[in-house]
Amino acid sequence: EVLLRMHSVGICGSDVHYWQHGRIGDFVVKDPMVLGHEASGTVVKVGSGVTHLKPGDRVAIEPGVPRETDEFCKTGRYNLSPTIFFCATPPDDGNLCRFYKHSASFCYKLPDNITFEEGALIEPLSVGIHACKRAGVTLGSKVFVSGSGPIGLVNVIIAKMMGAAAVVVSDLSASRLQKAKEVGADFIIQVKKETPQEVASRVESMLGCMPEITVECTGVQACIQAAIYATRSGGTVVLVGLGPEMVTVPIVNAAVREVDIRGIFRYCNTWPVAISLLASKRINIKPLVTHRFPLEKALEAFETTKRGEGVKVMLKCDPNDQNP
Repeated sequence: EVLLRMHSVGICGSDVHYWQHGRIGDFVVKDPMVLGHEASGTVVKVGSGVTHLKPGDRVAIEPGVPRETDEFCKTGRYNLSPTIFFCATPPDDGNLCRFYKHSASFCYKLPDNITFEEGALIEPLSVGIHACKRAGVTLGSKVFVSGSGPIGLVNVIIAKMMGAAAVVVSDLSASRLQKAKEVGADFIIQVKKETPQEVASRVESMLGCMPEITVECTGVQACIQAAIYATRSGGTVVLVGLGPEMVTVPIVNAAVREVDIRGIFRYCNTWPVAISLLASKRINIKPLVTHRFPLEKALEAFETTKRGEGVKVMLKCDPNDQNP
């Protein structure tokens, strides 16, 4: 293990949800819990067996650490391990604090040209990497991204990076759609009162064809329906956003058109990929951060996120440090 002085911690919708509702699905907050799972910091101390890190190293933290080498770990899909430790998922504490201890093999050294803030953004970025891989995005893909929050945006960035020829993004919010344009979306659709079928036909007319791939990042029932209707026969829908446990969807439509519906659970094996992309400047995720607060103003930061202002709100845990 290593002890870290925390630096930047991003606030996620799930953090806000636990704070407001005390549960997400089967994960129920029963005791006080530290929030935060998008984080970077500096190594202060290392355990006796740690060789790849030393005090002073700047690291990005992968929040999910398997507790045992089960069948999922053996096949490289450790995110599916039922006993995994995960920051800020009850009963496991997160890392929104000044000092934090974490498994050394899930702390990744940051090159000098990656900021702490980018290091913290690797966590949401990883969701995009994992989702686009599961979706099979490749050279020339036409992709529909439903939802333009932080997770929709990282999917736009990664889909373009993986060779998508055209990406169309939908959302209710005009300002969020502008952000999508800024990070590389080719087309945007502001949804007002359209039916799911109408949204699907807008997607088709914008792209000039139906997309082979849809990445659904809202979890809203009508959006999942639109995602299925919009996707070309033989294509793939990846469900990233999670809403109510039971959702009504046009499953027969998907079945008879051989549209694959895939889920994702967090990510695995994505930090090295993300660090390579950032270090080589192949992608730019800096525009995602719109608000910054010191740790003392955490409540204000959470309320900003809850109101849906900006895109990504970042907390600064190190009072001595001025740079992002």
